[in-house]
Amino acid sequence: MEKNSITKKKVLFLCTGNSARSQIAEGYLRNRAGGQYEVFSAGIRPAGLNFLAVKHMAEEGIDISKQYSKAVEEFKDNRFDYVITLCDNAKETCPVFPGKYKSLHWSIKDPAINGTAKEKHAAFHEAVGHIKQKIRSFLKEEE
Repeated sequence: MEKNSITKKKVLFLCTGNSARSQIAEGYLRNRAGGQYEVFSAGIRPAGLNFLAVKHMAEEGIDISKQYSKAVEEFKDNRFDYVITLCDNAKETCPVFPGKYKSLHWSIKDPAINGTAKEKHAAFHEAVGHIKQKIRSFLKEEE
């Protein structure tokens, strides 16, 4: 069977604001394995795309500037193969989606902190690193 004829698995990344962590994860997975996955992200309380997420992903060579913050309610009737929560708040308040799906939880610290420019940079750098590591492991397990 050719790879093109395989149905793409649907993945939803969920965090509180859909401003940083889930946006980064959406962009990274789409970039790494977009041919295998349909990738979405949403937030419990959407807060808009964080410009530092865009900046840090651009440093990775990934453009997420066209992504935007979405409410989880927009996806309530969608079927997913995976729903991946990226913060404890999202895990605790994650709705149930139709059908059978695998639920994963990756507790990633929110990089959208108050602090100096250097502290904010470090927080985003750490979050991007953790998300990349989790996605690489996820993809390896899916092989």
